[in-house]
Amino acid sequence: MTTLLEIRDLNVFYGHFHSVHGIDMTCQEGEILSLIGANGAGKSSTLRAIIGQVPRATGTMRFAGQDISDIPTPDRIASGVALVPEGRRLFPNLTIEENLKIGAYTGRKGPIGLMEVYDIFPALKERRKQLARQLSGGQQQMVAIGRALMMNPRLVLFDEISLGLSPKIIGDIYAVLPRIRDHGLSMVLVEQDISRSLSMADHFICMLEGRVSLAGRPQDFSRAQIAASYFGE
Repeated sequence: MTTLLEIRDLNVFYGHFHSVHGIDMTCQEGEILSLIGANGAGKSSTLRAIIGQVPRATGTMRFAGQDISDIPTPDRIASGVALVPEGRRLFPNLTIEENLKIGAYTGRKGPIGLMEVYDIFPALKERRKQLARQLSGGQQQMVAIGRALMMNPRLVLFDEISLGLSPKIIGDIYAVLPRIRDHGLSMVLVEQDISRSLSMADHFICMLEGRVSLAGRPQDFSRAQIAASYFGE
């Protein structure tokens, strides 16, 4: 497999607070990589560093062979990285379709347009003229994912994809991830739900207090080993 994202010695700082401590990670073409860990483990900070939205980060990040360590967020997006942020961050007074079309403003060409998003999320097509503020949390998450797909990225970063959603809606969203991968996309999932995340991942990284505590293929470790790395036991 071809390496799409390669990170070496990533450190993230918020003022004097050292959030992420010298981590290494790679994501291959077509891979689903899961970042697991408790609150404060540094998972979301890692995603924000990849997209260029932290106050200070050191280390090296290469995407599709290009060094993106020091380029601004719009250029990272233009290169093919998209973020589905925690909290969705939709425009509440715009319709579903208007929110989705915002993703296309990056100008990246590719196979995913409105019809492809509606094929993945039929519920959005039925409500496409409805305002985002009138949607349920699950529907808003679908719009946030669809907006990212409209950017035609090569890599999608999902920050807390299941946060605040019912188990049924979480199951529905996870069920479409293989279809998203079928469009040629790679994914990095940030999750607190160990079982759900590992069931989907090709590889995982467990973070504890800003450091990598365990990494590899889910099937190579027992749940007890993973739990011990998660909780620091």
